[in-house]
Amino acid sequence: MTGSHGELAHLDAVTALRAFRSLELSPVELLDAVVDQAGRVNGDRETGINAFTETFFDEARAEAERAATAYLRAARDEEPTAPLLGIPVATKEKHNLAGRRIEQGLAAHAGRVAAEDHPVVERIRRAGGIIHARTTTPEFSCATVTHSPMWGVTRNPWNLAATPGGSSGGAGAALAAGMTTLATASDIAGSTRVPAAFTGTVGYKAPYGRIPGLPPLSADWYRGDGPMARTVADTALLASVMSGQHPADHASWGPQGAAIELPEDPVGALRGTRIGLSLRLGDFPVEPEVEAATVDVATRLERAGAVVVPLDLPWTGDQVMRTIFAHFGHILAPAVERESGGVETLAPYAQRFIADARRAAERTSLLDSLALDAAMQRELAAAMAEVDALICPTNAVTALSAEGDYLNGIDIAGQHHDHYWRAHLTSPFNVANRCPVLSVPSGKAENGVPTGIQVVGHPHEEQQVFRIAAAIEALTPRIQWPTLTPTA
Repeated sequence: MTGSHGELAHLDAVTALRAFRSLELSPVELLDAVVDQAGRVNGDRETGINAFTETFFDEARAEAERAATAYLRAARDEEPTAPLLGIPVATKEKHNLAGRRIEQGLAAHAGRVAAEDHPVVERIRRAGGIIHARTTTPEFSCATVTHSPMWGVTRNPWNLAATPGGSSGGAGAALAAGMTTLATASDIAGSTRVPAAFTGTVGYKAPYGRIPGLPPLSADWYRGDGPMARTVADTALLASVMSGQHPADHASWGPQGAAIELPEDPVGALRGTRIGLSLRLGDFPVEPEVEAATVDVATRLERAGAVVVPLDLPWTGDQVMRTIFAHFGHILAPAVERESGGVETLAPYAQRFIADARRAAERTSLLDSLALDAAMQRELAAAMAEVDALICPTNAVTALSAEGDYLNGIDIAGQHHDHYWRAHLTSPFNVANRCPVLSVPSGKAENGVPTGIQVVGHPHEEQQVFRIAAAIEALTPRIQWPTLTPTA
């Protein structure tokens, strides 16, 4: 295949696999382009994007050479090949790689080594994916910005003053910069979808248990691991590899490797689909540029034949924050505190998270928090009763600061809010965590940072959200990937 250095580094996985099978492109060529791009633009904790915690470029090249040989043999003998054979995949640092460090940004975990692969890592390797790097997160993945004392600041390739989001910020930044073809992520309050929106990529929060995790926190019904990519089709491909029942996670379910089918003509398949539109999910403040991008997508869907129905939800920001922080106060915050060896060792944003969650747990018992969850789930089901899916913004703001802690809250659309998580419309769908949700690009703000829109499906209806997301992708003008200055 021909193309510039940057074009090959940004090549989507579906096209690359087709070119591998026809012998028009070698896995070695693709890996070399991705690795060269990382060397040009990633920089380190002081400069550049700083999206990787660890790289395995030499080992990855040996794997790419073996994959190239396998394609030659498969072409000669007309044999099938593994679904990700030869594709570079960057994994979130929290996804264990056997024999490699598993630190999660915590000083107390420095030098800790994983005994076994995370289930999603195991499946990616079995599918022929080449893990060439691991991506940055905030401490214990408990923020929507990505910086830590351990790994430094990760910056958004579209605007280096902005964060790529969090907690899967390194994944989003690496994808946007062309430093990987696919990436793994996780999501407990928007940690996949927030960075997907801020980096112009696609992130998928699967229904709870569809993609296996690791105990004990895999039992937390808000959380889930998932894929990130640059296209809807690539995200569907990685989701199909990662999904399905696994013995390590008793909550996991469904067939493993089942393809998520996308229509050949996603826009044509849209006709007659009823799509609910909510710009604020109740009373979330949303900046005008984000609202305008969301309305633009809805208008395009309607012109293509979908039936767009404005939806009202009775949710309030106070209700959402009370619900999620009561949950976190009983599960995630105690886990962070225990794993870190004490609050005083943590970054300011992590200390604030624990303090807020602890207070919420003191006010609301676990049993009462279940009732709060059920109320939001019931209200969402009622609002979506007459539509096939819901669309809404992913983030309420056009950017967050790369180095921000936001300990004093945040101003959104002319209103001050005491907690910066009001800047994201993602956490309600961790409360309603049986709903599949994709974040796809909706445009680009004046600051150069992309905006995103969420496609929310009914419980377990994965095919529908991917079908609608593919139509949005086809209808929305594609933004060019950022032009990056090489780092010294």
